[in-house]
Amino acid sequence: MHLEKNKTLKALAIAATIPFVLTACASGSTDTSSDSDSSSGGSDSSSSDTAQIEVFSWWTGGGEEAGLNALVEVFNSEYPDIEFENGAVAGGAGTNARAVLATRLEANDPPASFQGHAGLELLDYIQAGQIEDLSFLYEEMGWSDVMPQELLDLITVDGGIYSVPVNIHRANVMWGNPEILDEYNLDMPATWDEFFETAEVLQADGIIPLSLGEQWTQLHLFETVLLGELGTDAYNGLWDGSTSWDSAEMTSALETFNRIYDYTNSDAASLAWQDASQLVISGDAAFNIMGDWAEGYFRVDNELVEQEGYTWAPSPGTAGTFQFLSDSFTLPVGAPDRDSTIAWLKVAGSAAGQDAFNVQKGSIPARSDADQSIYPPYLQEAMDDWASNAGAPSLTHGTAASNGWKAEIETSLGLFLGTRDVAALQDGLVAAAAAQ
Repeated sequence: MHLEKNKTLKALAIAATIPFVLTACASGSTDTSSDSDSSSGGSDSSSSDTAQIEVFSWWTGGGEEAGLNALVEVFNSEYPDIEFENGAVAGGAGTNARAVLATRLEANDPPASFQGHAGLELLDYIQAGQIEDLSFLYEEMGWSDVMPQELLDLITVDGGIYSVPVNIHRANVMWGNPEILDEYNLDMPATWDEFFETAEVLQADGIIPLSLGEQWTQLHLFETVLLGELGTDAYNGLWDGSTSWDSAEMTSALETFNRIYDYTNSDAASLAWQDASQLVISGDAAFNIMGDWAEGYFRVDNELVEQEGYTWAPSPGTAGTFQFLSDSFTLPVGAPDRDSTIAWLKVAGSAAGQDAFNVQKGSIPARSDADQSIYPPYLQEAMDDWASNAGAPSLTHGTAASNGWKAEIETSLGLFLGTRDVAALQDGLVAAAAAQ
């Protein structure tokens, strides 16, 4: 996998993800012939029976569910003879869904397709021989010509391409409440030092400076703090070994991370990411750091107007860098109806499917030929930033590190949340990196 190219990855806007469990109720097959345009490949089926694809996902709320529904609508239009069933599993940014998926794969009961983050998250499935090389589909559909090479590198192993990206999310986004900013004559903080100054003012008036949710959202905060405090090159170096986890700069970044907790809500552990975002909407909190799937939650679920109900900026210290992740879909080995799975993948990779999906989801399309004019202001800005910013991979969302490494980091973070012991956290991070 070409993760050594992380340093040159372009920024790309984007939020959260969904594995699809596709199972066939009948033996129908789908015409998978090439389509010269950007559609999903045709709607005719070679079988008189009706196949069924069950979608096993973690897209269950916010703009995420709306995006899925929009993508399914395109699929139903293109393939009316394949019945689509949603089997979403909520919780933990996909943690619960991936656990169920692992059980099914171990039992040789694969779904027809499942979603995974582009990057090292897929490596375990590839090495276990659980997903197929999709190079044939890229050649047939011409996708290599319309998807960024930086993204293709993340899903390529030993020359094979193993998933179909549907979007690009930006992780390093700070969301803010415009009314609070106006009332206190404040700007979105560009650095963590600026945040701490602002936080003192807000906290004195009973406003939560930064809302937080459950532990995975705090891992998300952690990676954005490291990016902002270390800088792009040093952050990227954490994942290729060129930056030391036991450096003085890392200690300073961890101390900043620790200090942030003095300005957060005490009930974070019991809140989903949507709940933490809702604190910003209600004015109980001024800021929240979350991927740009939150934009879909603000705009689609809560019908807020950009720059009136919510505003945004790169998370402190990260202007000019796009910390990214990408949702993608796979073809499992032994999928129950391979042709129907390929039909789904064609829609997921199509311009029509990606435009329908991403406008609602709060992410930008993986394809470079999207109709930018149909996207709302935040996503248009994200498209521009993806094209011009430096790139940095997300840890939380499977791009920067293997599942095992990420799990060890999460363990160290979990211990820290109970003790606030920076030295112990750093020791755990050093040990986790050394074990790779």
